[in-house]
Amino acid sequence: MYRLLLMLTLCICPFFAYAQDVLSKLEKEYNNASDKTTEQLSLAPKYATALFFHKFKPESYQILAHNISIATKQNDGKYATILYAVQAMNYRLDNKQAESSKSLDMARIYSLKTNSNEAKGYMEYAKGWILTRNNKTTEAVTAYLKAINYYENSPTTSTLYGRFGNVAKELSTIYSNLNEYQLEEKYSKQFLLLASKQNDPNLIFDAYMRMGYMYEQKYAQNPSDIQLRNKTEQYYLQAIATFNKNKGSMLNKSNLSYAAINLANLYIEFNPDKAMQYAQLANKISLETGDPIHIASSFGILAELAIQDKNYDLAKSYFLKASMEIGKSPVRDHNIELSILESLSRISEEQGDYKDALTYYKRYVDQYKSVYDQEKLDITKRLESQFEKERQEQKYIKLQLESDKKAQQIKLINILRAQREQVYNNLKLVEENQRERLKFSELESEKKEQQLRLAKLETQQKNNDINSYKKLLAFKEKINTYYIVFIFIFIILIFLLLYAYKQRVKSIKQRDELHALAMEKEKQNSKISTLTALLEGQEQERGRLARDLHDGLGGLLSGTKLQLSILNPNQSENIEEGISKSINQIDGAVEELRRVAHNLMPDLLMKYGLVAAIQEFASRMSNSALNIHTEFINYQNSLSEEKQLLIYRVIQELVNNAIKHAKATEIIIQISEEENILHLTVEDDGKGFNLSDLDFRKTAGFHNIESRIQFLKGTMNINSQLNIGTSIELQIPTQ
Repeated sequence: MYRLLLMLTLCICPFFAYAQDVLSKLEKEYNNASDKTTEQLSLAPKYATALFFHKFKPESYQILAHNISIATKQNDGKYATILYAVQAMNYRLDNKQAESSKSLDMARIYSLKTNSNEAKGYMEYAKGWILTRNNKTTEAVTAYLKAINYYENSPTTSTLYGRFGNVAKELSTIYSNLNEYQLEEKYSKQFLLLASKQNDPNLIFDAYMRMGYMYEQKYAQNPSDIQLRNKTEQYYLQAIATFNKNKGSMLNKSNLSYAAINLANLYIEFNPDKAMQYAQLANKISLETGDPIHIASSFGILAELAIQDKNYDLAKSYFLKASMEIGKSPVRDHNIELSILESLSRISEEQGDYKDALTYYKRYVDQYKSVYDQEKLDITKRLESQFEKERQEQKYIKLQLESDKKAQQIKLINILRAQREQVYNNLKLVEENQRERLKFSELESEKKEQQLRLAKLETQQKNNDINSYKKLLAFKEKINTYYIVFIFIFIILIFLLLYAYKQRVKSIKQRDELHALAMEKEKQNSKISTLTALLEGQEQERGRLARDLHDGLGGLLSGTKLQLSILNPNQSENIEEGISKSINQIDGAVEELRRVAHNLMPDLLMKYGLVAAIQEFASRMSNSALNIHTEFINYQNSLSEEKQLLIYRVIQELVNNAIKHAKATEIIIQISEEENILHLTVEDDGKGFNLSDLDFRKTAGFHNIESRIQFLKGTMNINSQLNIGTSIELQIPTQ
C-alpha cells in the first residue's frame, strides 16, 4: 500500500508552493516593479502562483487578470501566453474545468502571436500538465514533446532550464507509471542535468527524488541487487541534504515530508528503526503543511510498521486516518483507497472481527467494480482512438505512394527537357563562335589604326616633355630659394623652443624642489607631533606611576611606620599584634609595588610575549561586574618587543576607556594576523557615543592611541552606536 501512496505523491506533487518568506520577497519585488511593465509581467506568474498556494486565491486571480489585461495590449503575445497558461493550471487545481479550458485556449491563441519559443513551450507544458491531471496520458505526452522541441530551439534565458526541467520531470513520472523504464531513466537524468544548469535547489531536490524513485523501481524488480538499493538511498539522502542546506530558498516545505516518506518506504523492508524515524518526520511535517496526500502516506507507513509489530489496533487507527486524509484530497486515486480497504479488511480478520472484515471487503469489491468498469470504458475509448489512428495512417501511406509515382513522372519529363536544352545550347555556342571570329578580324584592323595614332601622339608627347622639363628646372630653382629661407627660419624657431623648454624644465625642477622641501617639513612636523604625543603619554604614565606610588605604596608604608611607632615595649601582646599588622601592611605594599611595576613593564610581555600578557591583563581586570574575553586567530608572535609593548599600551588604554566611560559589562579583545597585517579589535557593550561629538585633539586618551598607531604606521576605525556599544578596529603592519 505504501508504494501506491508513494506513486501518488510523485504524480500530484504541486509544481509550485512557496514558503512565506518567498511570498513576501515576491510581493516586495512585484510592488517595486509596478511602474516597469516588462519586469512586472515577468514577476506576475510567480507571484500569482505563490498567492494561490497560500490560500489567497482571490488575490491570485486578481493579479493574473490585471496583468493579462496589460499583456494582451502588447504586440508580442509572449507574456499573455504564459499568464493565461498559469491561469489555466490554477483553475484546474481549483476544479474549474470549464474556466481552465477557456484560459488554455486563450494561451494557445496568443502563442500564435509571438516568436518566443519559450512561451510556446510553456503553453504546451501547461496543456500536458492539465491533460495528465485529466488522465489523458497519450495526449499529455504529445504536448510535452512539443514543449521540448520549442525549448531546444529557444535561446538561453534565466528561466529556460527550469521550465525545460519541469517537462522532463513530468515525462519521467508518466513513463514510470506506464512501466517504460528506459524512457523514465532518460528523462530523469535529463531532469537532473537541467536542474544543475539552472542551479535552483528546488529543481535539484526534485531531480534527486526522481532519480531515487527510478532506482527504487529497479530495486523492486531485482531485490537481490543491493547496489540499486544503495543508489536509491543515496539520492533520497541527497535530496534531504539539499533541502536542509537551502531551507531559506525551498519553495515547498512539504518536500521534506515527501522525501521522508520515500526513505521510510525504502527502509521498511530492512531497517524498521530508520523507517519509523522518517515516517514520524514525514507525519510531523505533513501535519504542519496540511498536505492530505503526505499525511495519508505517513499514516500508511506507520500502519505497516504497526502491523510488523502485530499492533493491529494502532495499525487500524492509522489506516482510518489515512482514509480520511485521502478523502480530503482534490485528486482521488482509487487504487490507494482500494489498498486501504483491503488492509482494513485484513487487519479486522487478524483481530477476529469478521463483521468489520466483511464490511470493509464489500466496500472494496463495490469500489473495485466501479473502478474496473471505468477502466474498461477508458480502454474501449483508447482502442477506438488507436483504430482511427491506424486507418488514417493507411490513407497517408496510399497518398504517399501516389505522390511518389507522380514524382517519378515529373522526373522523366525534366530529364527530356534537360536534353532538349542541351542541344539548343550547343547550336547557340556555334553561332556565338562565328560572331567572335568576325569581331576578332574587326579588332585587328582597328589595332593597326591605333598604332599609327599612337606613333603621332608619341612624337607630340616628346616635344611636350622637353618644354615641361625646361619649365620644371626654372620652378625648382625658385623652390630651392624658398627652401633655404624656410630652413633658416625653422632653425631659429627650434633654438627659441629649446631655450623656452630649458626655462620650463628649470622652473618645474625648482617647483618640485620646493614641494619636496614642504613635504619633508610636513613629515618632520608629523614626527615631532607623534613624538610629542608619545612623550605626553610617557609623562601621563609617569604621573599615574607617581600617584600609584604616593597613594598606594606611600600610604601603606606610612601606615606601617605609624603602627611600629606606637608599639609599647612593655606590652608583649600588643607588640606581637602590632608586628603582625605591620607585616600584613608590608605584604600589601609589596603586592602594590608588584602591581605598579607590572603596569610599568609587564614581565609576562617580556618573557612570554603579547598573548600571555593580554590574557593576564584580561584576567586581572575581570570581576563579577565585568567579563573580558580574549581571542587570538593565526597570531604568529612575529612583532618586535617595542611594537608588542606599544600594542599592549593601546589595549590597556582602550579597555580602561571602555570601563571608565562606557560602563561596559563585557569586553572582547581579538587579535588576528593575515598577510603581514595584524588586525586588532576591541568591542564593548557599553553606552556608546556619537562619532561626530568626539574630538581627538581634546581627548587625551584617544590622542595617545592615535599617536601610537601612527608611530606603528597603522590605521584605526571606530564604530559606535548609542546604547549598543563600541567597536574599535586597528590594522598594523608586522614588518
